[in-house]
Amino acid sequence: MKKRQSQKQYRFIRLLIKPIVKPISKVIGLCLVLVGLFIACNSSQSNVDLLHTINDAQAAVTAVSCTGQANNYTLSVTIESPDTGCDQYADWWEVFTPDGVLIYRRILGHSHIDEQPFTRSGGPVNIGPNDSIYVRAHMNNLGYGTLVYSGTIGQELNQDIIDTDFAMELETMSPLPENCAF
Repeated sequence: MKKRQSQKQYRFIRLLIKPIVKPISKVIGLCLVLVGLFIACNSSQSNVDLLHTINDAQAAVTAVSCTGQANNYTLSVTIESPDTGCDQYADWWEVFTPDGVLIYRRILGHSHIDEQPFTRSGGPVNIGPNDSIYVRAHMNNLGYGTLVYSGTIGQELNQDIIDTDFAMELETMSPLPENCAF
């Protein structure tokens, strides 16, 4: 008799709890998915920051803004670089296509030891609003940095990461800096 009563109680409790537990388990599952996405999003941002920390000896493009109109844009590019003087400084920033075609290069005539990060504008940049581009910086003695901006003027340019040797042939194309003022 006691066993039968305990089985009835168990079934009764199970019937009461089942409608509650099932939705709760779905909510918990959804929460775990959201937490996973949050961690993944924060991790990718941390990876960009970590990569910049690892590559402190390279110039990094940290912001790009644009004014003007199609085929006549002016870009303002903010660069953070470990300038020490003419022996090591960011000597240009450039705009190029995903195919490695140089569109524009802004020569930087001097080091920016006491001005970090710094912003320099250049143009006219001859691109349409939907042309895909990269904007990256170069160090005179270390080459290209990995932190760049990519996208289109019409949609938005966003921070991105590329290999230092991507479109490396551009490094020898004109215009090139002639000297460093200071």
